[in-house]
Amino acid sequence: MTDYIRDAIIKGIFETLQMTFFSSLFAYLVGLPLGVILYVTSKGRLFENRAVNTAVGLVVNVFRSLPFLILLVLLIPVTRFIVGSSIGTTATIVPLTIGAIPIVARMVESSLNEVPSGIIEAANSMGASPLFIIIHFILPEAFPSLLLGGAINIATILGYSAMAGVIGGGGLGAIALQYGYYRYEKTVLWVTVTILVVMVMFVQEAGVQLSKRSRKA
Repeated sequence: MTDYIRDAIIKGIFETLQMTFFSSLFAYLVGLPLGVILYVTSKGRLFENRAVNTAVGLVVNVFRSLPFLILLVLLIPVTRFIVGSSIGTTATIVPLTIGAIPIVARMVESSLNEVPSGIIEAANSMGASPLFIIIHFILPEAFPSLLLGGAINIATILGYSAMAGVIGGGGLGAIALQYGYYRYEKTVLWVTVTILVVMVMFVQEAGVQLSKRSRKA
């Protein structure tokens, strides 16, 4: 392995971390409120509203059902409009974010559904407003599960970032394709794959440990 390829892999690691961080951040800024909306508007919840729940759920399900590679291609015009280009590290953040939002929303909804109904009933009996219950009772109670789900979501985005190399995205996925696959450099391919696997395992294990600690706190 040459110094040039070694430097490219190191650069690819930082690009992958950059894409994963910002995509996760933006996905949660949108996906977390969507997940809360799905939860509170479902049957028997604080703001039960079948129309809103069905509409939001339909949009989330449609985007979640699309294979990420197809979504990457479909979003090329949107990506070019937002960042001025459809290739590169920055451009990849757009489809990664949009692809992760529905996953985050459903994961958040699932975590909130784990909150015992007795806690909500107790908060209601104390005269707490629905918004107060959501912020001070439901979200804190679901926090360990949200942490675990967050780790899974970040690991998913990390895996998605590797696929972005197919359409000119940056990061380790691009290195694996350009040098490992197209140039038949099997060593480069296996090194990049190993790094991605280690990164995913680290994120998942960190999420598990943080979740366990928050449950004990």
